[in-house]
Order: sequence, then C-alpha cells, then structure tokens
Amino acid sequence: MYELIQSNKRRSVLLVASFVIVVGLVGAAFGLVFGGGLIVTPVAVVIGATIAFASYWKADTIALAVSRAKPADLDEYARLHNLVDGLCIASGLPKPGVYIVDDPAPNAFATGRNPKHASIAVTTGLLDKMNRVELEGVVAHELSHIRNYDILISTLAVTMVGAVALLSDVAIRTMWWNGGRVRRSGDHNNRNNPLALVGFVLLILAPLIAKVMQASISRQRETLADVSACQMTRYPPGLISALEKLQADTTVTHSASTATAHLWIEQPMSGVGDDGRLGGPHRWFNTHPPLEERIALLREL
Repeated sequence: MYELIQSNKRRSVLLVASFVIVVGLVGAAFGLVFGGGLIVTPVAVVIGATIAFASYWKADTIALAVSRAKPADLDEYARLHNLVDGLCIASGLPKPGVYIVDDPAPNAFATGRNPKHASIAVTTGLLDKMNRVELEGVVAHELSHIRNYDILISTLAVTMVGAVALLSDVAIRTMWWNGGRVRRSGDHNNRNNPLALVGFVLLILAPLIAKVMQASISRQRETLADVSACQMTRYPPGLISALEKLQADTTVTHSASTATAHLWIEQPMSGVGDDGRLGGPHRWFNTHPPLEERIALLREL
C-alpha cells in the first residue's frame, strides 16, 4: 500500500507535467492556425505553468465553490463531525475542514493540497440515506484520499481540465468568428494552410486528451482509497453496504460538474450505467471504476 502511495505521488508529478505539455500543444496549434508559428508555444507553456502554480494554492477553494459546499455546523451536523474526529484520531490525520453540499444525491468528495490543508464535503442526500457504519465507511474513504495524497492532483485537475477546454474553445471560436467582429484579409488563406489544419485538429483533440487525463487520475486511486478505508475502520461491510446503496441510487449529483466529476466517491454525472447506443462513449470518459468491481474487491478482503 505504501508503494502505491509513493507511485501516486510520482504519477501526480507526471500528470502535472503532461498538463503543461498539453497547454503547450494548444499554444502551438493556436500559432499554426493564426500564423504566429511555434513562437506562441513558450507563451502557452508559461501560461500552463502559471495555472498549475495558482491551482496549487486555490484549486480546493474553487472546487468547494463550484460544488456549492458550505461549512458543516458543529451542532447541526454533530454525527458527521464525531465520525470525522474519531477516524482522524485513529489514523493520525489532522482534522480536515468539513463541508455540506445541499444535494439529494448521496455522494462525497475530498479536496486540498495536503493533509494539513484539506477538506471533505458530503451531500445532504448521503447523510439522509446512510446509517452510521455506512457513513463511517464513506468518510474513511475520503480521509484515505487525503492520507494517500490523492487530493493534490485531483484538485489540480479541476482547474487544469477546465483551462485546456477554455483555451481550445476560445481559439476555435476566434478562428471561425474572429471574435465576432470583422473578417481579416488573411484568414481564408491561413485556414487553407496544411499546418493550420494540423493546428485546428490539435485544438479539437486537446479537450479530449484533457478528459482522458482526468479519467486516468482517479480510477486506480478509488480502489486504493476503498482498501485504505477498510484498513482505517477495520470493518469492510460498512463501506460495502454504502457502495451498494450508491449503486442502487440513480440520482444525478446536480452540484457536480464535468470538471469536478473525478473528485466524488462515485461517478456523479448522468450516463452512468448507460447500456444504450452511447454506453460505450460514456464509459471511455468514466472517472471511476464500476461500483460492482469495487464491491467485489472489498468482499475478498
């Protein structure tokens, strides 16, 4: 398990570096499309590095704000605070900030840059539908993400994926509409340039690459957090029962977005479990392993 934690840290560095490379490719594509050449690439790399640095300090705040999370009142949510306190004492973790998301769908996530600067958030739906041992299993899962240092790269990805998508979208809109203003005389010739076509293809593919990166972040980490949670509570049936309830529930987490989907304990967006025509494409971008696989693994412990 400790080797996996170290592997997660190494992967985090590689993923951040990959993000900067993707932003550099977006910059190169921008230069090819608009005739600026590859000179735009260093500028894009600097922008990517700046976004990564800023995200390190503020991405957790952004993730909580996007999810509309509010601090959990000590009196109103005493049961939740007691569970967090007990698990933190047992695992030697500092107590994270505890937040509530007003959403009927049962779900939860952890965010932050390290165990000393971390937060967990649970939905009101989770509190309503889980008994004490099930809720303890979910909280232990989120605390495991904090202990395993999953939260840093998961939180950074919130702004990273959004930044790549935004840069690509702006470039494509500017290319076709010239900012909604006048048409420039050189626009048509530049679009017929083969290199400009390559740049346009890169702009189209960049958001998809970012989504694949996002999907790769949490799949293995979710399984590790499940096992770590059972080690923390010493009662696998609690988390198993919680995951079974999550599997049976089909409510969409409205407080989630495509940028924060990988943070939650289960896939929060619509399309999960879709066996229709779009079932295959939906699974390509799933940020979590199937719940049935996670449950089966825990039953073997």
